[in-house]
Amino acid sequence: MHLIETVLLLLLAVVISGWLARVTRIALPLVQIGLGAAIVLATGHTVDLEPDVFFLLFLPPLLFLDGWRIPKEDLFRDRATILELALGLVLFTVIGLGLLIWWMIPEMPLAVAFALAAILSPTDPIAVQAIAARAPIPKRLMHILEGESLLNDATGLTCMRIAVIAATTGAFSLTQAVGTFAWLAVAGIAAGVAVTLAVNLVKGWISRRWGDDVGAQILISLLTPFAAYLVAEKLQGSGILAAVAAGVTMSFSEQGGFRSPVLATTRVHRAVVWDAVQFAANGVIFVLLGEQMPSILSRAAEVVAGTSRPEVWWLAVYVLAIVATLAALRFIWVWTSLKLTLYRRRHRGPPPKVGLRLTLVMSLAGVRGAITLAGILTLPFALEDGSAMPSRNLAIFLAAAVIVVSLVLASVALPRLLKDVELPPEPSHERDEDQARAAAAQAALRAIEDLSHDLAEGKPNPDLYSEVAARLMAFYRHRIESRTKTDEDEARVARQADDIERRLRLAGLAAEREELGRLARLRRIDEETARRLIREIDLQELRYG
Repeated sequence: MHLIETVLLLLLAVVISGWLARVTRIALPLVQIGLGAAIVLATGHTVDLEPDVFFLLFLPPLLFLDGWRIPKEDLFRDRATILELALGLVLFTVIGLGLLIWWMIPEMPLAVAFALAAILSPTDPIAVQAIAARAPIPKRLMHILEGESLLNDATGLTCMRIAVIAATTGAFSLTQAVGTFAWLAVAGIAAGVAVTLAVNLVKGWISRRWGDDVGAQILISLLTPFAAYLVAEKLQGSGILAAVAAGVTMSFSEQGGFRSPVLATTRVHRAVVWDAVQFAANGVIFVLLGEQMPSILSRAAEVVAGTSRPEVWWLAVYVLAIVATLAALRFIWVWTSLKLTLYRRRHRGPPPKVGLRLTLVMSLAGVRGAITLAGILTLPFALEDGSAMPSRNLAIFLAAAVIVVSLVLASVALPRLLKDVELPPEPSHERDEDQARAAAAQAALRAIEDLSHDLAEGKPNPDLYSEVAARLMAFYRHRIESRTKTDEDEARVARQADDIERRLRLAGLAAEREELGRLARLRRIDEETARRLIREIDLQELRYG
């Protein structure tokens, strides 16, 4: 099958999967995996999943976008919990699961067992978001899971790289392993930050001198994560951490510091493009994962034949044992992490009780995804002496099966556990939002008043400028009055009034759009005018919707 046809078929599968998931109410990743397997069975052709190409094409933009959009305040607030999960839990999982696999499958060398455990340790937040669509995960919990996944991919892949070196060379040095890990982290983060700052500085300088080009700005934002990834890989650093660091740096640079001017039109169009990229890339990842499943499962009998337990059903035992161990290790670590960090109080007193349901949610939310399969496929075929890598096919099968089982388990259990889950109370940002809106309105009042005086100076009809300015300033004064209520009841009534106004405005905008469509169909206005007016209404609807 030609490359273009393959890409189009994958994208079509992503579109169809969304429809099927809504109709069947099955978790979207499972539907996409099933469609990928169906494509292979129907066409007889499969896509060769090249791990290096997979990492380069899919990981940089997705990790960059996650780092860009994740709330930094929440990320820093729960940084201790996130680091404990992303670093400590990965190492805990590698050691505990690696020893279990080695004991359970004697034919698998210890280094290969540790490599399999390392690549099974990273979680996949994309799958969690899709699975929890019917019972949304609380924001704070989701931010913790997202922050964990942004870092644990690099930790798991680094541990796997060290284990693979030990498997192929037969030697292991703790000092070298720690040095390798440190360099991967430092070089990766430095590359991501440096590339993003350099891009923003150059882009800002060009925009200030020759103006802004929306298409070029969007394309630059799409290319930035790939540049950061490739530079980090060139430096033998972590390309994954580089992409994450680039996204976080992009977020900070647009707020201040190394700021580059971005037009409102650019931001609107850029958000739409990135949403489309995220939707397509996430879907293609799981469709590709499904395409690999038939060939991996077809070799199950061949894989198990080389072990001391040649019966095929032993593979199911291995998979279930690994999934249960992953859940148990995560449960233990999450319970300890929540006990020590998330629930820690600054004042004296007995610590709150850690809820069992919250711990179970955090444990089951650690599902595995396509990164695990792509990572395990990087296992070399041969050792340094030229002999075949022991248990390579078995490790690939176990990784693929664990992905599917963890997705099914999470899709069944998470929606039930998430109902009425207890979480430490979220800080309310309503008062902060009111103060920010009032401060912005004050700035607008000053700007309108100053500009109206400048525009009216020397003009024959200065009253016209004052009249228009007064009309606009009345709008902003109303906003300030409604947002600076000190009494909670008055503030609540003001917010309720804003909600009523929002609904009425949306109803009016919908009526405007329908009437413009009717006039265009009757050819009372030309098509270009209708399109421009409807776009203005759409932008207003985005504001109020």
